[in-house]
Amino acid sequence: MMKVGITGGIGSGKSTVCRLFAQRGVAVYDSDAAAKRLMTEEPALRAGIAARFGAEAYAGGALNRPYLAAKVFSDPAERQEGSYVILESAILFEAGLEGSVDRTVAVLAPLELRVERTCRRDGCDPEAVRRRIAAQAGDDLLRERADYTLVNILET
Repeated sequence: MMKVGITGGIGSGKSTVCRLFAQRGVAVYDSDAAAKRLMTEEPALRAGIAARFGAEAYAGGALNRPYLAAKVFSDPAERQEGSYVILESAILFEAGLEGSVDRTVAVLAPLELRVERTCRRDGCDPEAVRRRIAAQAGDDLLRERADYTLVNILET
């Protein structure tokens, strides 16, 4: 069995690519969804996140994704070992996980389309999204290191 890692920045279309593979009968493991589920349901992980990022990380009892993203992507110190991987599990290269898959696919899309799509999906501020994107691996690095590149596949 071949393992393929799908990578790319926020709003680039990774979920769309995975959905297309799944529609064709390919088994897809959504590590991002699994990480979100664990951050919501696993008591020890919740306690660790709250201890590291403050009680606001679980405002109203639910995972406060905009707050966590703002904390992690605005402060380079927060992107150090541990916190960054669990919050952006789809980022294979920054996490050093490309060796755990047989092939990597980078999903790329124009910046403004990614910003618009992410704001619509998450209800967040465009400048916050741009800061998050700036903290991720750039398209040049993804093109250089990925085995394959998909460009502009986003559903609008």
